[in-house]
Amino acid sequence: MTDTDVVPAVPAAPVKTPPDQRRRAWTVTALLVVFMMVNFADKSVLGLAADPIREDLGLSASAFGLANSAFFLLFSICGATVGLLADRVRPKWLLLTMAVLWSLSQAPLVLGGGLAVLVASRVLLGAAEGPAFPVAQQTTLSWFPNHRRNLPGALIVLGVTLGVLVAAPVLTWVIHEHGWRTAVAVVAVAGAVWALLWIPFGGEGPYAGTRNGGTPAPVPADGRGAGSGSGSGSGADRVAHVSDAEPTADGRGAGRAVEVAEAVAGAGGAARGTPYRRIFATRTWIGATAGYFGTYWVIAFSLVWLPSYLHDGLGYSSATSAQLLMLVWGLSGAVVLGQAGLTGWLLRRGTSSRRARGGVGGILMLTAAAACLALPAAPAGAATVALVIAGFGCAGAMSSVAATTVAELAPADRRGGALGIMNAVVTTAGLIAPTLVGHLVDTQGTAGYRQALLITGVLLVLGGIAAVTLIDPARDARLLSARRTEPLAPDHDTPRQPA
Repeated sequence: MTDTDVVPAVPAAPVKTPPDQRRRAWTVTALLVVFMMVNFADKSVLGLAADPIREDLGLSASAFGLANSAFFLLFSICGATVGLLADRVRPKWLLLTMAVLWSLSQAPLVLGGGLAVLVASRVLLGAAEGPAFPVAQQTTLSWFPNHRRNLPGALIVLGVTLGVLVAAPVLTWVIHEHGWRTAVAVVAVAGAVWALLWIPFGGEGPYAGTRNGGTPAPVPADGRGAGSGSGSGSGADRVAHVSDAEPTADGRGAGRAVEVAEAVAGAGGAARGTPYRRIFATRTWIGATAGYFGTYWVIAFSLVWLPSYLHDGLGYSSATSAQLLMLVWGLSGAVVLGQAGLTGWLLRRGTSSRRARGGVGGILMLTAAAACLALPAAPAGAATVALVIAGFGCAGAMSSVAATTVAELAPADRRGGALGIMNAVVTTAGLIAPTLVGHLVDTQGTAGYRQALLITGVLLVLGGIAAVTLIDPARDARLLSARRTEPLAPDHDTPRQPA
């Protein structure tokens, strides 16, 4: 069979996913949600302790911003490198290594030291956390077919929100009662505990690799998917998984119909072995990356400078600022789940990913952009609070949209690299934003925050437009398939369905 052969639209007989496999899928997803919670608690601790750290170490706003930007010095490089490695090495062990390194990298800062130790600790922590999001998404999505990936993908993003929601009150209390170094120790211990749980319960799913024709490979007892090595799938795991789609409650079999439609439309045209450079040149990958860049800029701003903006720029107390932060991240979590639900509903009814993912994600980004651009001129009070919450709370869903879109476009043996390189590009925003905002605050005082908000709004407008106009994974997968005519290597494995 060649890449352009037509996949049969209707399988011989639907097969339900075994209950044990469903339980395992959601267990792994839950562990990876906690993984992302720890990940963002690590990131947020310095922002929550900004004033005590600056006072303790005698740092200017620019120096503190530089220390935070140091976190991203190796973040993007390691994210890209490990993302590519995840197509060849089991993600289970990559994730375990990351969690262990998180804890070890923060130990020197717990014990003492000044600016040099702070910078070195953040550089090492950033290197270890750079690949976290793409590899976590790759592992989670390997347990679900395309039309069911929106909720688990959104839950991984929700881990970011939950991490900040839990970290904000807990770490703020620890910082005030026991000092900021103790707060760093708390998040380091949390990473070590997660690693101990991941060893027995973690693993990859059946959609990590597929047989030619789209049949998911089996999950052995240790949870290793067939494609978790070098990747043996044809990239059709999102085309012909009709046998895994169960009828909906109303008997219309919507999930199964979506998979049939995907097969007919050629949404899975990107084949095993498609060169990375061709995936990166697609309009879909570029649009998803541009949108996600704007989202990550907002995340970096929120983690490092939003607490200070609320306290110093808007005059709220530390307690009120913490409450407003929880509202921002709470709305972000609600928007992420709402987007997942709406996108899943649209896909099940035959709406293309161009509208269900690119359209929904882009509109949310444009909404956030409007709020950020209006914020500098807004009168103090309720209007300002509403705009802060909307501006910083509506942009986060693009993280989930970008991950599931690229997972739909890329074949299984290129998914880790496609996600990893995307993450490496967008996280450069984390390197730029803290330093730029710190410079603006140092040179312009509180007016610097207003300039930073305008820059943020412009980036969100550009990202939203890119998402709406460029994302179309079905179109780009067909183009990738049409340009690749050499036959696939024979599939020597004949995996059984999971028992």
